[in-house]
Amino acid sequence: MKRFLVTLAVAWGLLISPALHAQPQPGPGANRPGANPPDANPPDANPNEGAAIAETDPLAPFNTKMFWFNRKLDDYFLHPVATGYAKVVPEPARRSVGRFIDNVSVIPRFANNLFQLRLKQAGTEVARFGINTTVGLAGLFDPADWWFGLKENPDDFGLTLGRYSVPTGPYLMLPFFGPSTIRDAVGRVADGAMNPMSYLLPWYITIPATGGEDVVDAINYRSLNPDLFEDVDRFSIDVYAAVQDGYTQRRAAAQNTVNTDSLLPK
Repeated sequence: MKRFLVTLAVAWGLLISPALHAQPQPGPGANRPGANPPDANPPDANPNEGAAIAETDPLAPFNTKMFWFNRKLDDYFLHPVATGYAKVVPEPARRSVGRFIDNVSVIPRFANNLFQLRLKQAGTEVARFGINTTVGLAGLFDPADWWFGLKENPDDFGLTLGRYSVPTGPYLMLPFFGPSTIRDAVGRVADGAMNPMSYLLPWYITIPATGGEDVVDAINYRSLNPDLFEDVDRFSIDVYAAVQDGYTQRRAAAQNTVNTDSLLPK
């Protein structure tokens, strides 16, 4: 769910950029599922347009239903809970919670940077974890960045697969987790398998613990970004297409960074 919210924030930033408001022309998602329906008999109708949409988003019937589900989950659970949470917990404490969760999620970042032969980034993740776990009080604070300029290097197995030229596959909207692709969904499973709790504790402990961490992370992130959907809805845009485009662009930029930094042959 946090990925869904992060992507919405990216999409919102793209949509309010000056270039997108230069001329009031339909965006690239104007005819995707969830957009306002076109005229019954448009003068320049293209008989191949529906086929083109199906080709770019072949899972659209499933995706739009899951998108609706995630929106309702936010409306009736995530947003109300995050609003109440924000009233009780001050913002500095909520930001510390986010840093703590990022700190304990170091293994997939380290491992994937290593798989991609991004050795500097992998070493930085080890150094950040050591500094923030000790001096930063288990990751509640980020002295590795504040004092030493060691930035986090987000990474995942979906990007690792991309570095080895595995195609993304169709766009996929996952329930609870938000936008993805077939490749990134496989990568999410691989990243989850890197959790050492899966091998040290029984499943009836690891599954609730991992799920609870995801829920807390999503609620915490939502509490720090209370107006995501409200701002988007105010402009009556095709939110489904905005999230899809935002996710696709964000992942393409991340993949480009990975490919540029990797020591693997181009």
